[in-house]
Amino acid sequence: MRHSKRLSAHLALSAVALCCAALASAAVRADGAALPNNDGADGVLRVCADPNNMPLSNDKGEGYENKIATAMARDFGYKIEYTYFPQRMGFVRHTLREKAPDSERYKCDLVIGVPKGYDLTSTTHPYLHSTYAMVLPNKPEFASVRTPEDLLKLPPDALHKLRFGIFSQTPAVDWLLTNGLIDQAQSYQVQTGDPQAYPGEIVERDLAAGKIDVAFLWGPIAGYFAQRAGDTVRLVPFPPQRDIRFDYQISMGVRYGEKEWHDKVDQWIGSHQNQIDDILTSYDVPLLKPVDSEAGNASGGSQ
Repeated sequence: MRHSKRLSAHLALSAVALCCAALASAAVRADGAALPNNDGADGVLRVCADPNNMPLSNDKGEGYENKIATAMARDFGYKIEYTYFPQRMGFVRHTLREKAPDSERYKCDLVIGVPKGYDLTSTTHPYLHSTYAMVLPNKPEFASVRTPEDLLKLPPDALHKLRFGIFSQTPAVDWLLTNGLIDQAQSYQVQTGDPQAYPGEIVERDLAAGKIDVAFLWGPIAGYFAQRAGDTVRLVPFPPQRDIRFDYQISMGVRYGEKEWHDKVDQWIGSHQNQIDDILTSYDVPLLKPVDSEAGNASGGSQ
């Protein structure tokens, strides 16, 4: 799982890979008239999801994306069905873009979490604005650390003994590089190729075992696994910064060309944001104020 400490700077959208688990694939836009997948004729909300990506989703329906989908289905008067596939390479191609066998119907019609402006889907208005965070043990030596900058103020001999757990191609890489700490980094893969692996293992396993001293993760994942660890660890979110981007907005994704469906989902988000926030807060997701009131990347029409 560990890789070389020689790490390159991250690309902007790849920083959200821990939330959306690197959704990149070779999908092709479905321009043209929409198929009647989601017109409500059969009363089913078909959701594309990862079966093992807590706190986002799992095949037991325990993630916050599962809860949001359930609330949407209830309000639409739909039943809910899932197509599960690991959110790694090919996720969109094998879910949102793939038709059911011997059918003209797509396997599923909605991805609950994609970065705002994600190019493989038409994206709705963002429903989640969060940030990366540090998870560190509740130990006396970290008592003064209430912000990321406080970590840098630790005595030099203590600071330079710390081992940092980071995922490649995330803002933590740039932050450690900027502050001359990258040589103390233990790097983890965003995509391991193992569908049973999940990012929270860095907290549940290596931080708990003392193999690393500080873990850097996407905030929703950090908050959930810090919550599970109880009083043994503490969450320290990164505030939005000018030089290194830590905060990102998350939308829902639908196929291009399905404007009516896009707008229906978009309107539901707009009228249920408080309910969505309550769900997210119950998972200890660090929430930031919305950046703007504009829709994601489009009206949902062909592009």
